Amino acid sequence: MNINIRRAEERDIPRITELLYQVHKVHSDKRPDLFRRGSKKYDGDELKEMISDSERPIFVGTDESGEVLGYAFCVFQRFGDKSLEKHDTIYIDDLCVDEKYRGKHIGSALYDYVLKFAKDSGCYNVTLNVWAGNESAISFYNKMGLSVQKYTMEKIL
Repeated sequence: MNINIRRAEERDIPRITELLYQVHKVHSDKRPDLFRRGSKKYDGDELKEMISDSERPIFVGTDESGEVLGYAFCVFQRFGDKSLEKHDTIYIDDLCVDEKYRGKHIGSALYDYVLKFAKDSGCYNVTLNVWAGNESAISFYNKMGLSVQKYTMEKIL
């Protein structure tokens, strides 16, 4: 399958919305104590605003017909203060491949594209968060060569 990756456009919002529901279901199935079932992370107005924001690039992977098969939501993060060296990061806020197309290297293509974009943008690194229990995502990111930078821990009261 030939995958084309490009910046998201407003016409992609309905398909991105479908995928947002898919990825949210993964989270709500694993952590129903934190994630509302049947919800999603962003609404149409938020997506429209993000698509036009150069600090929050969204990339989509499409097939030959132009159908959106996956996305990567990214955010530039700028660091540097008294304790941190100055550096820019691309944070992958969300990466999703349609469940019907998983295993066809679409996620790898999106991730590789984000890496190149980050490097071309002068970033020091690429970061992301993965929820504990999302073993398929953890396995995928390990295969992509990511390593643990820090842990977020919790104690449920």
